Amino acid sequence: MTELDKPVPPAGEDIHLPGNSAQPLVLTVGVTILLIGLTTTWWLILVGAIITIGTLVAWIRDAIHEINEFPLHSDH
Repeated sequence: MTELDKPVPPAGEDIHLPGNSAQPLVLTVGVTILLIGLTTTWWLILVGAIITIGTLVAWIRDAIHEINEFPLHSDH
């Protein structure tokens, strides 16, 4: 190391990566059924909306639960 090189500080917090989830795929299926229902029949709209809304609620609930598990403060 020369005089011009600055020392690199140690890494701060670990990078958080969420676990595997089927929710994106289920949401895609729900939206697809909803859109097909818009062009065909009302009961497909209902099925697609139930799947879509249910998946969104579960996904948001899981995200809030994960965020609440983060540490409250950082040393920086």
